[in-house]
Amino acid sequence: MKLVYAEDAVADLKRLRGAAHSVATELISRVEALRQFPRMGVPVEMAPDPDTVRDMVFGRYVVRYAIHPSVLIILRIWHGLEGER
Repeated sequence: MKLVYAEDAVADLKRLRGAAHSVATELISRVEALRQFPRMGVPVEMAPDPDTVRDMVFGRYVVRYAIHPSVLIILRIWHGLEGER
């Protein structure tokens, strides 16, 4: 079966790609701020060490990360509608 995209559908895909790019760029910028302020996130109470594993919320997105003496590890990034990861 042949698949055809209408012009409006192609425009929608381009718009969505641009929006996704903007969100990803902003998320990366926010994550970079963790270097200077690693404790800005909220402790994850269910983690084995809640003070080490934290969530930073940006808009509708959550960035889960772990703080170690010389490194921050970004564990997950998800949209709030996806539910906790």
